[in-house]
Amino acid sequence: MKKLKQDEGGMFFERLSTHRMVASIKEPKQIEIALSLKHQLSGVFLLTGHIGVIKGYVDLFNKHQLPVFLHLEKIGGLSTDAYGMDYLAKVIKPTGIITTKTNVVKTAKKMGLLAIQRFFLVDTEGVENIFKSLAQVEPDIIEVMPARIPQMIGEIKKFTTLPIITGGLVYERSQVMDGFKHGATAVSASKTDLWREIYTTEENIIRNIG
Repeated sequence: MKKLKQDEGGMFFERLSTHRMVASIKEPKQIEIALSLKHQLSGVFLLTGHIGVIKGYVDLFNKHQLPVFLHLEKIGGLSTDAYGMDYLAKVIKPTGIITTKTNVVKTAKKMGLLAIQRFFLVDTEGVENIFKSLAQVEPDIIEVMPARIPQMIGEIKKFTTLPIITGGLVYERSQVMDGFKHGATAVSASKTDLWREIYTTEENIIRNIG
């Protein structure tokens, strides 16, 4: 199981180097749209569903080889203790998880799941809180929210080499590009129009493919 997750994790990091948009799925109807655009997304963040349906969603993304991460605080009925995380890793089998909680990051990594830790920069202590959290346990990826303060990405990059994804309050093309300009590896967005564009690492250009 752990080798499988490592392979899937490697695929996600490889996709991040060429596809810089993560589809943040907040309602089931967005699943089909994400699957139709799978060749230009690095992966999906699933923020909808409950224990009764989530395996079906994950199986679908796995079938299409599109990395899928479950936001544990958004999925109903999932326990984040060791037993719940063991069930998640062995039965539901996502690529990884998203959480705001440091102890959950630690458990997920023990289970062989990729762990993305989400941080909210709500005040001037936000960056310091990230530093303190990373000193306790290091996730595989950091997600920083909201994306509308991209200047803070540079501050975070001063003390970590982890990939940084930024998201939240992203509505326009220019806001996505601001994240890249300030050093974000990728941007997560729930607006499907933004999924339909190609974001290149080599050039700060976007080609809309309609």
